[in-house]
Amino acid sequence: MKRQINKYIALALFAVLSTSCSDNFLEEKKNFGSVDDSFYQNQERATWYINNVYFDYYSAFKSPGQSLVGSFTDVYSRMTEEIGGVQPLINPNITYVNAADASGYYGGKLEDKINNVPYNRIRDCNSFIAEVDVKGANLSKSFRDQAKGQLYYLRAVQYFDLMKVYGGVPIVTEVQTPSAIDEAIKVPRATVGEVVEQIVKDLDMAASLLPSTWASAEYGRVTKGAALAVKSRVLLTYASPLFNKNWDSSNERWNAALQAGLAAETELSSAGYGLYGSSAKDWQNMFAISANNGFCPEAITTQLLSTNNTNLGVNNSWERGIRLFSQGGVSGMEAPKEMIDLFPLDDGRRPTTANGYDPFLFFVKRDPRFYRTFAFSGVKWDYKENAKPVIWAYRWMDNASKPYYSDSNNETSPALVRKMTDVTATNASSFQYSGNDILEYRYAELLLNIAECYAALGQTSNSVAYLGRIRNRVGIPSGNNYGIGTPVDKYAAIEAVLYERRVELAYEGKRFWDIQRWMLYDNVTLPGTTGGTVSKLGLAPINGTQRTGNYLQYKNTATSADPLAAARASISADPDAANFQAQLATLATFYTNNFILVAPPVPMDQVNNVGVKIKFNPNYYIQGLQNTVLAQNPWLKQTIGWKDASGGEGDYNYQQ
Repeated sequence: MKRQINKYIALALFAVLSTSCSDNFLEEKKNFGSVDDSFYQNQERATWYINNVYFDYYSAFKSPGQSLVGSFTDVYSRMTEEIGGVQPLINPNITYVNAADASGYYGGKLEDKINNVPYNRIRDCNSFIAEVDVKGANLSKSFRDQAKGQLYYLRAVQYFDLMKVYGGVPIVTEVQTPSAIDEAIKVPRATVGEVVEQIVKDLDMAASLLPSTWASAEYGRVTKGAALAVKSRVLLTYASPLFNKNWDSSNERWNAALQAGLAAETELSSAGYGLYGSSAKDWQNMFAISANNGFCPEAITTQLLSTNNTNLGVNNSWERGIRLFSQGGVSGMEAPKEMIDLFPLDDGRRPTTANGYDPFLFFVKRDPRFYRTFAFSGVKWDYKENAKPVIWAYRWMDNASKPYYSDSNNETSPALVRKMTDVTATNASSFQYSGNDILEYRYAELLLNIAECYAALGQTSNSVAYLGRIRNRVGIPSGNNYGIGTPVDKYAAIEAVLYERRVELAYEGKRFWDIQRWMLYDNVTLPGTTGGTVSKLGLAPINGTQRTGNYLQYKNTATSADPLAAARASISADPDAANFQAQLATLATFYTNNFILVAPPVPMDQVNNVGVKIKFNPNYYIQGLQNTVLAQNPWLKQTIGWKDASGGEGDYNYQQ
């Protein structure tokens, strides 16, 4: 994705900004024109340009739950089962239909200054692609090809993110001069199919120009395999019900997505990529293996981050944000009950009462990934400075019902998210300068994409085989297809894939986009569109549900002194220990003897301290264009379900 900031971008930018104004390509960009010819006279300056485009795309990407290039927000992850707390688009007390309330991601009015918005980023790609072969003819062809390959890729991913938010958008592949009278630049909204066609064209071009791997000093730049893998992502989205009203009756798009996935798998495998490791411990460690920007074969695209503590460094904010207060972090990330109860049992079966699951002793006999995704009282969660890293996050009450919290950890869930942290991280500066890289696109996701295509095509055995590879890697036994069983039809197979995506990709910023493309909030759809996928897949709508929190609470009253301080001293459950299951059995007895689960006085999902249930309206799946955009571009149609700038009903249908 992008180069390490302080090593490849920030230093290059520093060098650029240290030159005279006439040599500063950032100043040239302000004029919305091409850089002067001298800019292409050497490879170093051309590389600065490319690095700056990467920087504009990815400098805000500091946490794995974030999405949308340029802006990188985690608001979408917070509208899923993964994290509690009501966001505007799931607030049942608010209804958005007016253009003024639509997403601002598109950007606003073009001005004579640098604005890091989608079409300016696209313009930067267009400019370089158009000029490098002419003005940079002195540069080697291999350098120019690889440079263009990166910008074709970047243009494609920007259009893909625009498509995910707005459906069809204007397609601009040449540098335009802003004008109020030039009819040629009044580009209408394309159909979604036309946008996909352009994205695929760019990705195919990128794949033809990019290397399969880069030299170690260039690790992190996009590769041929990355372009093919993103093509798989794009075509999978295009085949999904949100954009494909014939998803259940036509195989054309599913076949195209499958072939793209298989081609990406072949290319990446031959280039040395694949599932990392053969155990749950390896699965945990792969997220930190590149903390020093080292190669991880699981990472198809990687956000390389830095431990640099100057303004030239971009650090990982995830580690600091989810480490417990007692560890030196800001506060734990509380896992809703719905996520705790989601993960399979240790034999791969679903965690149901019939299968022996006890939601109070939620940590007993779970999928090995559970213990690497969540931490809980009594379990080890290492970091560099702590030689005794067992965490405790429970509360107790005195006779006056005053609460106290173990180790000052006030957490409204018995389980805390620990995934993608580095057990060797230092809590100096409260983990603020973590350099733990983000694996934006993992090889496991590619396998899941392929599994989903096979499922939708009715090739359920192939789908299950790919899911089995995911589960085999973490040590789930192979019996009964790794606990998956045999899906009775393609709908059950699709549901099995979506379930596995929730587990394998939890907290990696992927869940909302799966919910969106499968339209899983409700069976209700907009007039003129089709849906009904919730029922077909045998799922319950997300609308009408709540994310649930519970205190782990000492069952008796006590004083201000921790009543379990002595008893807990001998408790330690270490996921890396050979006798981990025996340790968990001891911990289960400790829980049974000492704790109960108590609902917090204020629910996880609340508005003004009053509990509410999720409500995501069908017009939110695809956003409308904001007033500013429509006023500047009056020829653009508004999306169905949204009102235009004058209050009329939008008529742009993203399923046509």
